[in-house]
Amino acid sequence: MQVPTMAEMLMNSETPEVLFWVGCAGSFDQRAQSITRAFATILNKTGIKYAVLGKEESCTGDPARRAGNEFLFQMMAYGNIQILNGYQIKKIVTTCPHCFNILKNEYPALGGNYEVIHHSVFLQQLLDEGRIVLKEGGNFKGRKITYHDSCYLGRANNIYEAPRKVLEALDAELVEMKNCRSKGMCCGAGGAQMFKEEEKGDTRINIARAEQALETEASIVASACPFCNTMMVDGIKSKKQEDHVVVKDIAELIAESLN
Repeated sequence: MQVPTMAEMLMNSETPEVLFWVGCAGSFDQRAQSITRAFATILNKTGIKYAVLGKEESCTGDPARRAGNEFLFQMMAYGNIQILNGYQIKKIVTTCPHCFNILKNEYPALGGNYEVIHHSVFLQQLLDEGRIVLKEGGNFKGRKITYHDSCYLGRANNIYEAPRKVLEALDAELVEMKNCRSKGMCCGAGGAQMFKEEEKGDTRINIARAEQALETEASIVASACPFCNTMMVDGIKSKKQEDHVVVKDIAELIAESLN
């Protein structure tokens, strides 16, 4: 798959329509790499002129700031801002709500002012504009899909409808969990439970959330965050339902349905 870098674009005197910020998970986590490929497939198919930073992209510093290491965060952020401003980047799209939130809401205070779009919103825009064309009677028509709200996408940035409209474009039956939208339940990744055990209680947060997803009797759990994806996959496996229920990012669902 051809994925141009900003350096290559500059050498050819080209300017991309959008910079695709891949993120650490999308770059290094094997499961999340599938989401990255799916989104790049959509961008290629729709003719979007885009680029990635490639080896010039570093972590946004979000984990460092959340862990309380402000010095490390600012070092990482300033390094990224220097590169982004050097390329005169104006518009960024990312598949990670954590990257989205920090680039959009916290980088401006350090001199990084960009239009930052989460891929759920970007996909909805492409569908509304007719740039994404889906198969008639596609792979997911009539299937039950439930959507898990990412905390950084939903409660932190009030993005609830875009991912749902993307799923509705698949002609699937969208069924909601009992905790959804502003009352959605965290998968646990944002609170660092992805890396450690719970301090209290016997049930891991992601397992409790997976149980809510299974209650809907949906065969697909859709997410819009690579970390949520990992936590929900593990939760479904813990209930021994991985043969009956799959967890997929909305970009993967769209990529599989492209005409």
